[in-house]
Amino acid sequence: MCDCNHAFHADVVGSLLRPAALKTARQQFQQGEIDAARLRAVEDEQIRLAVAKQKDLGLAVVTDGEFRRAWWHFDFLEGLDGVEGYDAEQGIQFNGVQTRARSIKVVGKLGFNPQHPMLADFRFLKATAGDAVPKMTIPSPSVLHFRGGRKAIDSQVYPDLNAYFDDLAQTYRDAIKAFYDAGCRYLQLDDTVWAYLCSDDQRRQIRERGEDPDRLAKIYADVLNAAIAGKPNDLTIGLHVCRGNFRSTWISEGGYEPVAEILFGQVNIDAFFLEYDNERSGGFEPLRFIKPGKQQVVLGLITTKNGELEEPEQVKQRLEEAAQFVDRRQLCLSTQCGFASTEEGNSLSEQQQWNKLQSVVNIAREVW
Repeated sequence: MCDCNHAFHADVVGSLLRPAALKTARQQFQQGEIDAARLRAVEDEQIRLAVAKQKDLGLAVVTDGEFRRAWWHFDFLEGLDGVEGYDAEQGIQFNGVQTRARSIKVVGKLGFNPQHPMLADFRFLKATAGDAVPKMTIPSPSVLHFRGGRKAIDSQVYPDLNAYFDDLAQTYRDAIKAFYDAGCRYLQLDDTVWAYLCSDDQRRQIRERGEDPDRLAKIYADVLNAAIAGKPNDLTIGLHVCRGNFRSTWISEGGYEPVAEILFGQVNIDAFFLEYDNERSGGFEPLRFIKPGKQQVVLGLITTKNGELEEPEQVKQRLEEAAQFVDRRQLCLSTQCGFASTEEGNSLSEQQQWNKLQSVVNIAREVW
């Protein structure tokens, strides 16, 4: 049996579609029609409604839908000491669509700001969650390095990248402690990088820029393990591996086999959230590296890329297939990703979103 603290057989990944009232308030704030306090009040109200809805569906774990963010990653990373956001020349290229042109760079010594605004965001979620477990989602440390690489790190500040990775791990150790001290007992690290390291095309691009994808995997595993080393026993940390999620599109494809041995066999995370909603995700064979009895495997068998509901019997069949490689008691179910990794959101309605989450709960109840 999994000895993790929060073994939710029905789990929620994180982001939710932004309600119309929230989108309107954000636009009004950007145009100077309302102040930050008014925007915060609208966010608070919409988060309360989203938490109540998640609980009504039967979820025992809730998130704030990432309603205070524009991006799943930049908002958190720009709040770290030494990190600066800027308007890039072009956005991130997805399959047929590109994001807004935004990026980040490291301009000073990395550190975790004890006044990071997301600590207050979590405290509000915790106060709102009631008897549900509030889950905080933040980007994984590897996300800060991967896309920009050496070029996005000031060489005057970090002439040696070993010192950079040491500071990155320490920054996340401090962040984890700060969220724990704020009352967080379930923290999820969102990570697109491991999925990129599974993609033949992405691996080619990594080599073309002069880096070795296998060496990067080892570095990222070491940073993750250093970041979570010594964490409190009553804190569950999950790692969500995503192939990209923007307006229902994606970036990478390929099964987990290229990284399975190091990711599942060596990274000391409590729960892996894995996308398994289509053929791009590969088979369940890589799950053979999951530590018996020690880690949850949260299978993302329900897609967030469209509103069409999966057939429950087919989902159950896939859970049975996965159980050939990892103990059924370690398996859990979720959607493959959030519904709005950026504030634009995926191509489905709010009702379809709630139907998807209800399906996760219903299937989990039947299976477990």
